[in-house]
Amino acid sequence: MKSKAENTNSVRSKILTIPNMLSLFRLCLIPIFMWMYCVEKEYLWTGIVLIISGITDTVDGFVARHFNMVSDLGKILDPIADKMTQAAMLFCLLTRFPLMILPLGLMVLKEFFMGVTGLLVIQKTGKVFGAEWHGKVSTWLLYIMMILHVFWFNIPDIVSGVLIGACVVMMVISLVLYGRHNLKSLGQEDKE
Repeated sequence: MKSKAENTNSVRSKILTIPNMLSLFRLCLIPIFMWMYCVEKEYLWTGIVLIISGITDTVDGFVARHFNMVSDLGKILDPIADKMTQAAMLFCLLTRFPLMILPLGLMVLKEFFMGVTGLLVIQKTGKVFGAEWHGKVSTWLLYIMMILHVFWFNIPDIVSGVLIGACVVMMVISLVLYGRHNLKSLGQEDKE
């Protein structure tokens, strides 16, 4: 009979888990909602696909944690699916809302910084860290802001600006906290 530690290690090394399949599904939704928004101008259906993507993001995290299906691949694949979905939708929204350049530019900067420091942490410590609370709050704010901009076609400029501003502030907070965590992890490893 396998011990709990052996079961955990075998799940972490698995590729075909429900959460990983949901992350792949989210990646497949990206060209669909981009086509609907930019080419077909089907904003209602774009919003529905975006909501489905957000729900599957929440479900894959719940299933991974509650059914012991956390895997190292999932810790990498989930944020890739998140960020690609968010960047693609921000790019679509940028065609109508010029201020979307702020969260899109910040996201590119944040992900580049987090990617570099995250790879260094993995290389030095062998650990892959999952999402923190501030990353989840940032993601949810971003999804809410994007969905409102998709469904509310004539959103007033002031409301749009406030929503974009709230997302940018939370993204900066998340960048600082993740950055501190990764740099601290690298510093501790150097001391050992």
